[in-house]
Amino acid sequence: MTTVPEDVSLQGLRDALGPLRDREQTALRLLESSAKHSFDPDRDLDWDAPLEEGKWFWPPELVSLYDTPMWERMSEEQRFDLARHEAASLASLGIWFEVILMQLLVRHIYDKSLTSAHVRYALTEIADECRHSMMFARMIHKGGAPAYPVSRLDHNLARVLKTVSTTPGSFACTLLGEEILDWMQRLTFPDERVQTLVRGVTRIHVVEEARHVRYAREELRRQMATAPRWERQLTSLSAGEAARVFSVAFVNPEVYTNVGLDRRAAVAQVKASGHRREIMQAGAKRLTDFLDDIGLMQGLGRRLWRSSGLLA
Repeated sequence: MTTVPEDVSLQGLRDALGPLRDREQTALRLLESSAKHSFDPDRDLDWDAPLEEGKWFWPPELVSLYDTPMWERMSEEQRFDLARHEAASLASLGIWFEVILMQLLVRHIYDKSLTSAHVRYALTEIADECRHSMMFARMIHKGGAPAYPVSRLDHNLARVLKTVSTTPGSFACTLLGEEILDWMQRLTFPDERVQTLVRGVTRIHVVEEARHVRYAREELRRQMATAPRWERQLTSLSAGEAARVFSVAFVNPEVYTNVGLDRRAAVAQVKASGHRREIMQAGAKRLTDFLDDIGLMQGLGRRLWRSSGLLA
């Protein structure tokens, strides 16, 4: 892994980042992949099939209370119920992130050539995210759990982000919202203990999200090669703050109340759980390694990532 010093010059940063791929060639490859491997969740998933008795909505090892004293005392039925509510919480968070992402992508392409492959792919991705948001909402409804919105504070902080975020900040936050959930979903769709519908939803999301991650990573790397020092520092801070917000919002505490658990005790046990900390850090590792490579894990930004619990 290449570590970029805090005081690196712009030329030094370009050298550290290495050769950049051609933006248009990358977009053309992603467009070709989209043409071959895109889905229509309304048609490609069997929404009318009944839910399966004795199957999870989320792998138990990924449930927030797994391997805590409270988990050991819970009945099997209560564990299944908690997994169902946490799946709804994560899907709700996913919709929130994707709505933010769509607005950030529209801002990104506003001043660019509307006939370029780069813009055409961004519009393709926006269409993907529309389908994903509808798919997640339909899964929540099918599972019978409520939607779990983020806090009013986080909801309004996102308004600020969507309005003032620089392009590098937008792509760094995009990756935060995509990569940790993607890591968990890659463990979910092959897991035969999980509901067939949930496996189908996560499989579609993983296949299509792989293109989104590549687009965001390559554009962020490109932006870092030309960004002035102030913008690199701002991006590092905004990504660190977004990590803090994300780690808090990842599971809405109302899920514990809704399955009959003591909310405060549950939140405390999740915070103290070594297993949960390892899961979250493992999910974030590929992203934090990448951000470190391109010089966005320095100083206060890195400390914010540590305080979020997503960085060891």
